[in-house]
Amino acid sequence: MAAPRRRRARAQAFDTTTTFVNVHGHRRAYRMCGSGPALLLLHGIGDSSASWVPLLRPLAERFTVIAPDLLGHGESDKPRADYSVGAFANGMRDLLDVLGIDRATVVGHSLGGGVAAQMAYQHPTRVERLVLVASGGVAREVNPVLRLAATPLADLGLPLLRFGPLKLGAMGLIELLRRSGTDLGRDAEELSRVLDALPDVAARGAFSRTLQSVVDWRGQVVTMLDRSYLTEAMPVLVVWGAHDAVIPVAHAQVAHDAMPGSRLEIFPDAGHFPHHQDPERFLELLLDFVDGSDAMRFERDRWRRLLRDGRDGANRVQWPTAPDDGQGVPSLDDLAHGHGNVVAVPS
Repeated sequence: MAAPRRRRARAQAFDTTTTFVNVHGHRRAYRMCGSGPALLLLHGIGDSSASWVPLLRPLAERFTVIAPDLLGHGESDKPRADYSVGAFANGMRDLLDVLGIDRATVVGHSLGGGVAAQMAYQHPTRVERLVLVASGGVAREVNPVLRLAATPLADLGLPLLRFGPLKLGAMGLIELLRRSGTDLGRDAEELSRVLDALPDVAARGAFSRTLQSVVDWRGQVVTMLDRSYLTEAMPVLVVWGAHDAVIPVAHAQVAHDAMPGSRLEIFPDAGHFPHHQDPERFLELLLDFVDGSDAMRFERDRWRRLLRDGRDGANRVQWPTAPDDGQGVPSLDDLAHGHGNVVAVPS
């Protein structure tokens, strides 16, 4: 029992406070500590690097850990800017350059998972491994609250949260969800943290623009499935909570099936934040994944071959051929019942 105590004592010495750097004229906030191979941790929408703080110190014993506040989030600037997943991926590449880091294992939660996957696609020479935690950007389904928040109606309603009584009412509703034992209530603490930032005008604007870049009233509008075959040589870990009320756990199996050789882990008692609800298991799982896999080395000839063959070049996830009413991103029902060779979705 002495060894774990020594490990915790050492971990307390790492500084996890926020640091700032200017990139393209905008102030970017990040936390960085430890030494060793680089580990980039990306948070979800409306969240910040604070989401990763409980894991930073133990990870810093073995890694150089970088946990940024995405542009428009946390303590980073919130300009009127491009908040697409592609822009976020470029921003993370540029931040790594500024910090003098060439390559990293990239861990992304929710929106951050979509950014991580996009980074692996846009900048494959920079990503050694990919960890997707309750990731956005798989299939269409997403909680109806987020679909509503992505509509123009929300642009009128969200500003009302700056008024104390309405904010208190929203917080009370979240507390009621927590006490009710619903799946969404499992994430009450995290939802409260996101809601607490929305009365700020700049934060609210960045939240809306970010959300509308990935979600509309019908669901998610961005998917990684059409390019997921490109992860053929990249170690990929997919982590999900069995009680995720934000993005259905069925997306975990879809993502796993779409990425050759990926590893899938479901946390049976967790919601949308498995790394919060069982941090010890998440830490052990992440360390085991890194120790048990070799960092991807980019080979241009293999990349070109995969692009030429396309997603139809092997027995992988195939796009449904049935009409989708212009949505573009398939639903679980499309994937289960569409024509052609599609993923088998668990019931």
